Amino acid sequence: MIQETAHAALGEWDSFYIIVGSSAAALTGLQFVVITLVGEAASRSTSTGGIGAFATPTIVHFCAALFVSVVMSAPWPRLSEPAFVIAAAGVVGLIYTATVTWRATHQTAYQMVAEDWIWHVTLPVIVYLTQFVAGLLLTRYSLIALFAVAIASLLLVYIGIHNAWDTSTYMVAERLKREGRDEAKQQPAATPAGSDGTMPAPQPAPSTDASR
Repeated sequence: MIQETAHAALGEWDSFYIIVGSSAAALTGLQFVVITLVGEAASRSTSTGGIGAFATPTIVHFCAALFVSVVMSAPWPRLSEPAFVIAAAGVVGLIYTATVTWRATHQTAYQMVAEDWIWHVTLPVIVYLTQFVAGLLLTRYSLIALFAVAIASLLLVYIGIHNAWDTSTYMVAERLKREGRDEAKQQPAATPAGSDGTMPAPQPAPSTDASR
């Protein structure tokens, strides 16, 4: 009877988590493109601290969404088991977000703005906190908790997409700026010329003849 209850609660979510999980797995490859751009746009301002604060968390968010999809699609005999796993995953996510926040505030490669605080700190905290609370409530309030877990997992995918795109556009802009500076340095210095564009004729030296 317990097994039927767990199957009845989770079985209808199979299609949803197949979509979310496959999307998260596929979008993980997007981060490899971002890392390539980071390598091409490497400059003095690029550091491993910046990568750890802004690039690596995107992979973690995609993997977290994939992990939740796998957990919610597994044939659990009781709801208490996926509830414990989801709650534990939320705790791990909160700890990791705290680590990311520390890295972001101690790196010198980039100065965070309000949008960065929202997408890299605030929203991940909300997502992982939601997973933790939903895991605690899954056995008592199954319907609400299941929708909370679904929203959190989908939001992880959106966070990853936004952060990957944001990092890509930033790196492209930095590369274009650096190439513009390099081209400006390579241009020869301007040589003074006459009004017609020709070089002025040299003037004769003043005479030192004492007879004059």
